[in-house]
Amino acid sequence: MQWTFPGIAFTVERCKTEELDLSRIMGGGGEQPAPYWDEARRALGEVDPMLGGIIARAGDSMLRPRHDPFFSLSRSIVGQQISVKAAESVWRKMLGRLGGISPEAVGGEDVESLRGCGLSRQKASYLLSLAGHFLDGSLQQEQWGEMDDEAVIQRLVKVKGIGRWTAEMFLIFHLLRPDVLPVDDIGIQKAIANHFNNGQRPGPKEMIAIAEPWRPWRSVASWYLWRSLDAVPVEY
Repeated sequence: MQWTFPGIAFTVERCKTEELDLSRIMGGGGEQPAPYWDEARRALGEVDPMLGGIIARAGDSMLRPRHDPFFSLSRSIVGQQISVKAAESVWRKMLGRLGGISPEAVGGEDVESLRGCGLSRQKASYLLSLAGHFLDGSLQQEQWGEMDDEAVIQRLVKVKGIGRWTAEMFLIFHLLRPDVLPVDDIGIQKAIANHFNNGQRPGPKEMIAIAEPWRPWRSVASWYLWRSLDAVPVEY
């Protein structure tokens, strides 16, 4: 299969034989699903029957990104260290208060008003800091598509409240990078334990070893592992 982007045409075979960096080619999201999704589903099912079963049970649903970096980062901050259900509740309260999630809307609030939406004081301060970075243009001008995965992570973790996990969610859900394995994600740890490790929570090295056959599609594998825990698709 061949995918075409402006000035770029490539196949899975070419990516493997010429060691092309898919993550650098995939520069950003949009309303359409990632163009590699169907190919990744088939490839993962072929190399790992267990994962193939998880994918089959998820049906036709797939990651549909939003072309909004502030949305992705804000949602990830809200979701830090809490359940998907709890994060959704907080997010809905924020939407109810703000009317929409934007740097301007968040930047017009203060810590106490954001806490009224169910955020901790710390997360409220993180969101205000993030809004400030967008409003002053320090994050708006980044050429994300020209940066490899690790460079994106290192740029983002300089922002207050953004750690490696939040940056990885940005890679997966906004930039559509295909080969990200968020080893610090509690849901991924739980899903790998349930399906691949006899119920035992694996450490990072074990997770990387288990996921090795899933390259170069570990982002897609991760999305389906989340789905194995919750029928509602994860959104960041």
